[in-house]
Amino acid sequence: MMVDVPNRRFLDDQPTALRWLVIGALAMGIPGCVAGLVVGLFVYPPTAWFALFELGVPAAVLGGLIGLSSAGVAAAVRGARRAA
Repeated sequence: MMVDVPNRRFLDDQPTALRWLVIGALAMGIPGCVAGLVVGLFVYPPTAWFALFELGVPAAVLGGLIGLSSAGVAAAVRGARRAA
């Protein structure tokens, strides 16, 4: 049985670079937010939300950059295979 995920179709319609950027940002941003929340709760609970953003946003940016560079490598490999 296959589950229909509505956001999957949205990503399928996007260019490869944007799709990889979004996936990379989510793949690193979500764990970064969770880590920031946990660290914030242990350090000073009233400001835990700020720690969530302090770790989550840079992790998401880094993940997006890694995803974008991975898309560039994938496009280069695909282009090299077509040329050969």
